[in-house]
Amino acid sequence: MSTQGDLILGWDVGGAHLKRAVLAADGTLLSVEMAACPLWQGLDKLDAAMAALSPATGRSVVTMTGELTDLWPDRATGVAGLSRALAERLGADTGIYAGRAGFVPATDAPDYAADVASANWHATAAALARLCGDGVLVDIGSTTTDIIKFAGSQVCFAGYSDAERMESGELVYSGAARTPVMALAASLPFRGRQVPLMAEHFATTADIHRLTGDLPEGADLHPAADCGEKTPEASARRLLRMVGRDLGPCTLAEAEALAAFAAEVQLHRLHVALAQVLSAGGVAADASLVGAGVGRFLAQRLAARAGWSYRDAGVVLAGDPALSAAAADCAPAVAVARLAIY
Repeated sequence: MSTQGDLILGWDVGGAHLKRAVLAADGTLLSVEMAACPLWQGLDKLDAAMAALSPATGRSVVTMTGELTDLWPDRATGVAGLSRALAERLGADTGIYAGRAGFVPATDAPDYAADVASANWHATAAALARLCGDGVLVDIGSTTTDIIKFAGSQVCFAGYSDAERMESGELVYSGAARTPVMALAASLPFRGRQVPLMAEHFATTADIHRLTGDLPEGADLHPAADCGEKTPEASARRLLRMVGRDLGPCTLAEAEALAAFAAEVQLHRLHVALAQVLSAGGVAADASLVGAGVGRFLAQRLAARAGWSYRDAGVVLAGDPALSAAAADCAPAVAVARLAIY
């Protein structure tokens, strides 16, 4: 039985969510939790998110994407500021994951800013590479999608920075909950016409996937675009606004059909990115696509469309079937804790 002092706390500190996994020293996954954390509004939101999690003490290791929020003027400043803030809250021995450079002390993180910044994808892929051999990670979160190959127990990437990864297709700014619908397409079909979408933040992908019935419980932790209810009817009202319509004159069934096509548009975009990544080769033909994130229902469909076998990252990372869903939702947090033990 591990004591509190033996525990490893893996943190994924994002710009919108805080995720934490607690592992025993022998690698047993004990718990996984996630809380909304609108970090762009201030470090007090980080404190509130931490307070929302169950109490746990131990050595903390951290991967982050929160450095790119507009709380800081640039990523390097964000890495320095966030690493300092985390060390103050989690302890001076907090380790910061610097991707290809491994773990570094929080005090040294500014010297590794380019490696630390937005390296959570690397943590997940590195842990899976140790456990799965060859494969392709498709981590679809609330905001973004990471498509990362791994082979021979190594992470295989064409780009490392966000800019490089967007160019290579390995980072797609399209997620299952927070992506504005207007970012998916210029127009959508409605009542026999191709209707341009209003360039307004009226609806998000959470509304789309709620209407299709695919949005998992707990995937949409932030307020809706109108700060309204999170019901099918409310999502229908928001989505119909995108094509200049209202619920009432238009039916819920019409909104659901609109959502279904919008979901198809999003899946097609992800398929194009996957094809770009796979076109570079380097992964065995019998490898699996490994889905992670709250939007992994899309990853499973992507695997079927691309003709790949599918594995759930939570099943690989958790060990305990009861925690596999949470582990998949919070894969970088589990992965960074596992990497600290390996």
